[in-house]
Amino acid sequence: MIVRHDVTKPPETPLLDTVRFPSDLKAIDDKLLPQLAQEVRAEMIDAVSRTGGHLGAGLGVVELTIAIHKVFDTPHDRLIFDVGHQCYPHKILTGRRDRIRTLRQEGGLSGFTKRAESEYDDFGAGHSSTSISAGLGMAVASQLQGVKRNVISVIGDGAMSAGMAYEALNNAGALDARLIVILNDNDMSIAPPTGAMSAYLARMASGRTYMGIREAGKKLTAYLGESADRAISRAVGHARGYVTGGTMFEELGFYHIGPIDGHNLEHLLPVLRNVRDNGDGPVLIHVVTQKGKGYAPAEAASDKYHGVSKFDVVTGTQAKAKPNAPSYTAVFGEALVQEGTLDDKIVAITAAMPGGTGVDKFATAFPDLTFDVGIAEQHAVTFAAGMATEGLRPFCTIYSTFLQRGYDQVVHDVAIQKLPVRFPIDRAGFVGADGATHAGTFDTAYLACLPGFVVMAAADEAELKHMVRTAAAYDEGPISFRYPRGEGVGVEMPARGEILEIGKGRIVREGAKVALLSFGTRLAECLLAAEDLDAAGLSTTVADARFAKPLDHDLIRQLARHHEVLITIEEGSVGGFGSHVFQFLSSEGLLDGGLRARSMVMPDIFMDHASPEAMYARAGLDRRGIVDTVFRTLTGQARDTAQVSLLKP
Repeated sequence: MIVRHDVTKPPETPLLDTVRFPSDLKAIDDKLLPQLAQEVRAEMIDAVSRTGGHLGAGLGVVELTIAIHKVFDTPHDRLIFDVGHQCYPHKILTGRRDRIRTLRQEGGLSGFTKRAESEYDDFGAGHSSTSISAGLGMAVASQLQGVKRNVISVIGDGAMSAGMAYEALNNAGALDARLIVILNDNDMSIAPPTGAMSAYLARMASGRTYMGIREAGKKLTAYLGESADRAISRAVGHARGYVTGGTMFEELGFYHIGPIDGHNLEHLLPVLRNVRDNGDGPVLIHVVTQKGKGYAPAEAASDKYHGVSKFDVVTGTQAKAKPNAPSYTAVFGEALVQEGTLDDKIVAITAAMPGGTGVDKFATAFPDLTFDVGIAEQHAVTFAAGMATEGLRPFCTIYSTFLQRGYDQVVHDVAIQKLPVRFPIDRAGFVGADGATHAGTFDTAYLACLPGFVVMAAADEAELKHMVRTAAAYDEGPISFRYPRGEGVGVEMPARGEILEIGKGRIVREGAKVALLSFGTRLAECLLAAEDLDAAGLSTTVADARFAKPLDHDLIRQLARHHEVLITIEEGSVGGFGSHVFQFLSSEGLLDGGLRARSMVMPDIFMDHASPEAMYARAGLDRRGIVDTVFRTLTGQARDTAQVSLLKP
């Protein structure tokens, strides 16, 4: 157990200090590796306590990570972590320890594996369930190129709940490629290890004698014909399955080993060495670990210590600033509970993110009406569609970036059939430390292009409450509403949301020369920018579009006809709200009369992690960026250059 009393200094790590790269592990005696594991754990806890980040999953794979790098020849042998937030110990051992206290900070290390960051990061992973597919691709590519190497995919932390993992397992078994899948079972969801007997059986099953007999058996049964071969192989697989629990994986074509204790290096090392040295084809090693291992607060509450803010190492208390306003996620959860209390047809669906989406609040109030389907967004969408066909009102609540994974189902199973599935979309816009993989960039563009879809964005927490009620009342087809991570702006909250008129925006501030048309929570920055523009002699109107689809045509006509400048502002990619506005302006001929119009969107890059404020400033979507865009539109120059000669009222 990690105990440290002086939190002002990094922990003492004499053995870890001798390890810079995995090659240094080769010189360390196996008997000293448990000490190294303790020191890696202490280093990781100290680093994350200072930066925040994912804690529990990484603590659970310390011994496994050490064992893999000790036994295999990385980076020649390929290693993929799934999901990527298990990779902090890996980063410590692969030449990045000196930067580990920059995790998720601007200019620092990514919180996930990232190919551009290190040759030891063989595949970028911010989303889950991709490792077996990627690993199989690497294994087959190596075979085709005549390169002998091991490919190891470490999959866990719920990632085996996604269909993509099973698609890859099925394909890998058929191809018989040299792929080692390590199933990191960190919530004992499949089977617990059974102590010494389990470890003994795993060593035997992975040893040269057993695997040699297996290969000889394959050659023998090949002479007996396909049907006999299949019957004998299945019989052997089932016999082993009774002992090891691996029947399903054997049926998919994998040689199954385990379950074994993932924290016991005396068990892990011989199994990994046996697998490295013996046999070929796909192998699955079932390893059981404890999320949060070695840090008492994380062991006791793995959910609360999955992702953490900065915290006190001794007490485990996380440092969280007192919010000035409720979070958007909390407002959504509470509003959904309120609507659910009044409508027994409302059900909530989430894909392994009940707390992250606010669905946990609904689950507390209505456990029988809440469905967490695991990391399975495709299933979540079609599951919701099925519910909608029977008259229920499903709220399929998924992060913007994760909804992309179910897009085909959104199109074919929801939109084409005009089913009234509600899509609350959390994490709209930049998300800060989680970086590009988690940014909510594309949902407006990929939903607003679908016929019959209603697409909304909340400008503040009160608007979000209105949109929850609007979606609950809307039965004509699919409807979505997006909202960002973080706190609201502190507006007065209604007792209950209002039902908004579909496709109608609102004027928030009246002016005469410049019109700012906002879609989403950049409205607050637009209002601040309007103050600066007024002070410069540019009378400014601010409008909240509310809807990207259907557009408020009357509002857009009014803004275009009565202002010299029209700027659209959104927290999304090109192809979204602004593109739809410009399509309408063009079709109506409203760009022909001298109107100067511009669209402000998130830049056409995948932006690295930083604070959300820094990211919006870099994107030009803050107060200053909006003002500068207006000045450039009028004069072709930035504000500071143009302001002296700018026309006055």
